[in-house]
Amino acid sequence: MEKRILVVDDEIEVTEYLKLELEECSRDWRVICKNSGYEALREIMEGNIDLLLTDIAMPDMDGYELYARIKELNEKIPIIMMTGFGYDPNHAVVKSRKAGLQDVIFKPFDIKKLFEMIKKRMQE
Repeated sequence: MEKRILVVDDEIEVTEYLKLELEECSRDWRVICKNSGYEALREIMEGNIDLLLTDIAMPDMDGYELYARIKELNEKIPIIMMTGFGYDPNHAVVKSRKAGLQDVIFKPFDIKKLFEMIKKRMQE
């Protein structure tokens, strides 16, 4: 059965790269790309998203605000956050975990590691 992954990043090159790589990793995955938090929220409200892979730092709505809005909608979508800021205890990992998110991956990332994170979250 096809699983729908929503990839959100304000950098078009990142979303295009992830679409190619993830759809190559599994033929059962359909990757939908959006370049803003607002576009992503509209897609989520339309339904049928199995996993959200989103950047943290975006100009219009960051990943944390997107997560908060998803919670307000009572959506139970597994979420993986991406960040290009590297390890900073005051930023990505600590802030994400305080918000209730467990999975954060740093850019540039190992696509195999990301693939494993996605597979794990899809099985939960």
